Amino acid sequence: MFKEFQEFISRGSVVDLAVGVIVGAAFNSLVSALTTYILNPLIGLIIGQIDLSDMKFQVLGANFLIGDFINAIINFLIIMFVVFIIVKMMNRMRRDGSRSKFDKNGDEIPDPQTEYLQQIRDLLRYQQRNNNNNNRY
Repeated sequence: MFKEFQEFISRGSVVDLAVGVIVGAAFNSLVSALTTYILNPLIGLIIGQIDLSDMKFQVLGANFLIGDFINAIINFLIIMFVVFIIVKMMNRMRRDGSRSKFDKNGDEIPDPQTEYLQQIRDLLRYQQRNNNNNNRY
């Protein structure tokens, strides 16, 4: 059982997932600090209240903490924007890596390996024709 667990944990995808979770948690705390200590005071200055997290209203004795909800929305928007940028960059790298290149006229630029192989093929054909012509005489 220990050996199976060791094989499972040593897979690349599990380690990548663990690193992603750890980095995500660290990033979440960074975004929370940014929201709490920098953005909230700025928003509080604009709306006239210094600490946004203290914003609340009461209805029949129930407290509705609007400031904390606004903090959560700001955190969510920042994190989703960063995730969007990362996904966009990954898609661009994947697309650029798999897409063939085109020149200004819209003609496809051949892969250098394919071009070299075609040159070798043409050279072999040329040599074969010359050998056939020389054997006739």
